[in-house]
Amino acid sequence: MADVIFDKVEKVYDNDVHAVHDLSLEIRDGEFVVLVGPSGCGKTTALRMVAGLEEITDGRISIGERVVNDLTPKERDIAMVFQNYALYPHLSVADNIGFGLRLRHTPKEVVEERVAWAANFLGLTPYLQRRPKELSGGQRQRVAMGRAIVRKPQVFLMDEPLSNLDAKLRVQMRAEIARIQQEMSVTTIYVTHDQVEAMTMGDRVAVMRKGELQQMAEPQKLYDEPRNLFVASFIGSPAMNVVEATIERGDGAALSVKLGDQELSIPADVAARRPALAGYAGRPLAVGIRPEHLEDAGMARNGRGRLRGRVQLTEALGSEILAHVEVHARPVVTDDVVESAVVDADEQVLAADLMGDSGNGARATLVGRLDPASRFRPGDEVELSVDTEKLQFFDLETGHTI
Repeated sequence: MADVIFDKVEKVYDNDVHAVHDLSLEIRDGEFVVLVGPSGCGKTTALRMVAGLEEITDGRISIGERVVNDLTPKERDIAMVFQNYALYPHLSVADNIGFGLRLRHTPKEVVEERVAWAANFLGLTPYLQRRPKELSGGQRQRVAMGRAIVRKPQVFLMDEPLSNLDAKLRVQMRAEIARIQQEMSVTTIYVTHDQVEAMTMGDRVAVMRKGELQQMAEPQKLYDEPRNLFVASFIGSPAMNVVEATIERGDGAALSVKLGDQELSIPADVAARRPALAGYAGRPLAVGIRPEHLEDAGMARNGRGRLRGRVQLTEALGSEILAHVEVHARPVVTDDVVESAVVDADEQVLAADLMGDSGNGARATLVGRLDPASRFRPGDEVELSVDTEKLQFFDLETGHTI
């Protein structure tokens, strides 16, 4: 096992595309770190530089005590699991798992012992003589994992290994990969564009955008304390509601936040934790509200802020209802929000949909995660209860958290 260190790593391609900018991060020995971000953010390039499949333009990468910039992939003692499994169709499961060992001229009896161990560990023993075409997607993924773990490398590298599986199988394999990593305690770098995968699997998560590291932290800290508007918008499903607002100063030192024609009082302890808010009095900023911090005001368990709106859509999910409620407020459509929303074909949000009315009658749609007993229906004029203790605030120009 070993730690992996990126020290001011740069990657510039021959066509002047700057794929990775000044990347510095440390992945601790035995840690499971997820690199996450939208397509083209540089996460796969960073992974391939660790593997030795991409040359490093500047900076250095260390695995354990060794700087590996000039080492071949074979010399780095890593194992990589690819998106497309990369199995040999003419070989059996046993031969696929043991292929890397045989390339290293490992004694036959050791290969057989390691393959049997990996197959047992992954539940593949009954399938050792089958060919890949005779396996399900999940079984093929296990074979790819077996080929990686059988060598007992210093580092696992995984490049979107679950993207070709259906939704139910992805959930099962997420748990399987996490179990394997925990039991083997191998340093692991896992790349995905799926923030749900990132949040559920990683000891820490590194959020990337346009080749730059935005924030690296434990999943819950990323969610509760995002460093900027991009991270806040990208992490969370459904995404954080972000609207333009103005800070108003009332009697004494009391602050409130005005959204369109409505106002929410900012609790004194929130203002105390964010002293810079007072400096935004009379100025526009972005306010973020997580869906779970909105509820049906008729069912609110305590007195909180209220927002009026009209229900546009409800999605009954059994354990909860997602209510899309239109309010009089201007949606934030900075690059931070738009880019974090356009992630993949399943969750694509177009900038035009975010824009709303550009005039004084601007409207934004807030998504609330409601109790399933809520009676919200499309077309209803309703009140949402807002947990003002959990409001997030961002500078509109820099995107930084206030």
